[in-house]
Amino acid sequence: MPLNRRKFLGKSAATGAAVALTGAVSAPAAQARGGRPKSRKRYSFTVMGTTDLHGHVFNWDYYKDVAYSDAAGNAQGLSRISTLVKRVREEKGRGNTLLIDAGDTIQGTPLTYYYARVDPITAADGPVHPMAQAMNAIGYDAAALGNHEFNYGIDTLRKFESQLKFPLLGANAVDAKTEKPAFRPYVIKTLRTPHGKDVKVAILGLTNPGIAIWDKAYVQGVLKFPGIEEQAALWVPKLRSMGADVVIVSAHTGASGTSSWGDQLPYVENAAANVARTVPGIDAILVGHAHVEIEQQLVTNEETGKSVVLSEPLCYAERLALFDFELEWEKGCWTVSSVSSKLLNSNAVADDPEITKLLEDEHALVVKYVNQVVGQATSTLTTVDARYKDAPIIDLINKVQADVVTEALKSTQYGSLPVLSQASPFSRTSQIPAGDVTIRDLSGLYVYDNTLVAKLLTGAQVRAYLEFSAEYFVQTAAGAVVDVDKLTNAGNRPDYNYDYVSGLTYDIDIAQAAGSRIRNVKFEGADLDDAAQFVFAVNNYRANGGGAFPHVASAQELWSESTEIRTRIAEWVTAKGTLNPAEFASVDWRLTRDGTPVF
Repeated sequence: MPLNRRKFLGKSAATGAAVALTGAVSAPAAQARGGRPKSRKRYSFTVMGTTDLHGHVFNWDYYKDVAYSDAAGNAQGLSRISTLVKRVREEKGRGNTLLIDAGDTIQGTPLTYYYARVDPITAADGPVHPMAQAMNAIGYDAAALGNHEFNYGIDTLRKFESQLKFPLLGANAVDAKTEKPAFRPYVIKTLRTPHGKDVKVAILGLTNPGIAIWDKAYVQGVLKFPGIEEQAALWVPKLRSMGADVVIVSAHTGASGTSSWGDQLPYVENAAANVARTVPGIDAILVGHAHVEIEQQLVTNEETGKSVVLSEPLCYAERLALFDFELEWEKGCWTVSSVSSKLLNSNAVADDPEITKLLEDEHALVVKYVNQVVGQATSTLTTVDARYKDAPIIDLINKVQADVVTEALKSTQYGSLPVLSQASPFSRTSQIPAGDVTIRDLSGLYVYDNTLVAKLLTGAQVRAYLEFSAEYFVQTAAGAVVDVDKLTNAGNRPDYNYDYVSGLTYDIDIAQAAGSRIRNVKFEGADLDDAAQFVFAVNNYRANGGGAFPHVASAQELWSESTEIRTRIAEWVTAKGTLNPAEFASVDWRLTRDGTPVF
């Protein structure tokens, strides 16, 4: 049965304002339709949405081996989302709801890593991916491709796609040669109404052009990723011409209008608001990629003057977005009279026992895997202050990377060149405790599935690289009080886009303006020679241009591999048996102000 209109309007006024076709917000929504003929046919339906699930099935922290918790009281996991979805379907009527996702599904936890690398779904008689099992059981209607879907290669992605009982959409993921869609661009769902007049709901899937940079090794020459705005402008009119009464875009793109790749791509990374503003014919956009919470954002389309509703539920299955639509039958067709969006919090419900039972064996297997002991630590290592002090735990990453690259190149013409290495303080809470070191400890240190690349850089290029990295710090005058909570992330730069570089020493003078901070750069005790050549050990994200660091993306590649850096760290610790900072810790950099150390 359709949603009770009076009940719906009451909830809309209380929790999420309905957007009228004129672009105004109705308050209350019932007044906005006052005076309309009561005989008009009306129909209400709801589209539920998730995004950036990143392999979170349960409310479990595999890195800490405990139930997930945070200061805000959030809960995670598709098992919680399943409970919310069932409640919404019960309230609205199963036939009056759709469930979609905006991408980044098969990467992000040890659970997803295990079924990509340890017991891969691509193997002969391989398992069904846990995310496919969960999403099939919950009953998704469609999902957009995220950029992290490509992290394990196209074969893994295609296998995952084949295991889904719903379409994986990507209108702007096209064949590199034919430029025809390589994935389904859209799906049209038909909703039955009590009036004998069906509603056709088109869901257009769009993914992030940054895939061309971030997973270049997998997609170059195979797939292209045109701009989100350009492809939306191409496909939305087609969907309307095919009879779509409602057009929803599920887009793996944020709403800020910003990009992280500088001038490397001619497309916008976070383009959802741009799409809403410039492409007529869209009713709502499920936003993803940015890992921020947007309950409801209204964007006025420049051509029609109508408002488009944007919503982004928080990542890791912490929120479920609800788009509530009201339609009226006018002049022989359905028209959208109002749209509103709101978010439901997964911390308000318990796990769905159906999902728990479905995946309890896979979960237990991965918990056992990550708790394997691979060595012993002589002291506790932590990232708590790693973003503003040279921390031994980050030096460990650089030591492993430098050792791997040195070994790989030792019999080549570049074997005599010195090896430098970069690493980022990904997490502020990672810790390797004294005593037993497990895979989960090392996975928590390096949470991304990055692989290692060796590039050739000059001293001058390394200096420019360091200068760009130092923009991460907020300019702080000599003598001013230093608040470490306000010292970093200048210009909203994330921690993963700040790099340590090992193999030389340098000062970062934060009293100076960005671009003029690097001081006293020395290699083997002597001033850095700008003409000298270095091998630069770098993760594939950075090597392909992630973060827009200078020179590295265009530099000559000397070597690369497909083994994850996380695995290399585990191998190094296993081979040593003991994790002793004396074997890897070094003070390569420090913060200063006018030459005086900050700490």
